[in-house]
Amino acid sequence: MVATDAEHADLAGLMNAVIEHAVAPMHSLGIRVVELRPGYVLGAAPLTGNANHLGTMYAGTLFGVAEMLGGALVVASFDVERFHPTVKHVEIRFRRPATTDVRAEASLEADTIARLRREADHRGKAEFVLDATITDGDGEVVAGTRATYQIRANRPGDTVAAETLDS
Repeated sequence: MVATDAEHADLAGLMNAVIEHAVAPMHSLGIRVVELRPGYVLGAAPLTGNANHLGTMYAGTLFGVAEMLGGALVVASFDVERFHPTVKHVEIRFRRPATTDVRAEASLEADTIARLRREADHRGKAEFVLDATITDGDGEVVAGTRATYQIRANRPGDTVAAETLDS
């Protein structure tokens, strides 16, 4: 099911439940979705618990908060009873150390989502590239990612997101 406008406020909480139950390592890093609606996602991760030996944010946490954005966009923009996301490739460019909590943001245009829906309906899968920006507490860019995701038709047992969203 694709969420209605009234359900958009609940999408972040529902996606956080998916992370907690289906991607426990990401949940243990404190990675969460702050805002989610079709075509837009904002995630966050805390410095507390994620500091490395230099006192800056652990690179794996930066990667994780950006990587989950594509999956969140699929949950918000596509029928998760029929389709699920998978990541095919991610490149990350670290620009400066993060010494605060971070936020990661990404978006897809409505026409891109419409094209991906048509393609997924017709072929059972569709692929998209997503650029994300990770910023620190001062709004400075600390890293950026470019990732390729695939939307795939569910098979029996592939409906973790749908089951979590329905509970």
